[in-house]
Amino acid sequence: MSVVTLIRSDELSDAAEYAYASSVPASARLLFLAGSCPLNVDGSTAAVGDVAGQAEKCVENLVIALEAAGATLADVASTRVLVASAKQSDLVTAWEVVRAAFGDHDVPSTLLGVTVLGYDDQLVEIEATAAVA
Repeated sequence: MSVVTLIRSDELSDAAEYAYASSVPASARLLFLAGSCPLNVDGSTAAVGDVAGQAEKCVENLVIALEAAGATLADVASTRVLVASAKQSDLVTAWEVVRAAFGDHDVPSTLLGVTVLGYDDQLVEIEATAAVA
């Protein structure tokens, strides 16, 4: 069972598809994950030119990193989704993939359009903080 508590407020818009805050108990072990990139095991960039495909690979790699730390997506307390694009539709495309992966565990998240990311042909990156008992 996750130690992350999602916090909502009726005084804030429900248009956002995520909780506005989360909390974890002081006894929790915090996990700070490096930005999950759309990289294949061989270091090549997956789904070149495909925002949704790269978001899927980022989620896949995020799940692997969480498992290595003894956690799952349900243990994530917040995310930041970075998309190398000036087009809002590209940000929405990436967000829809991430949002679907988290299901009912709709953690607080920030979605950002950035000019460039670190790897050749990289369009998406997902940062996350998680907590486990």
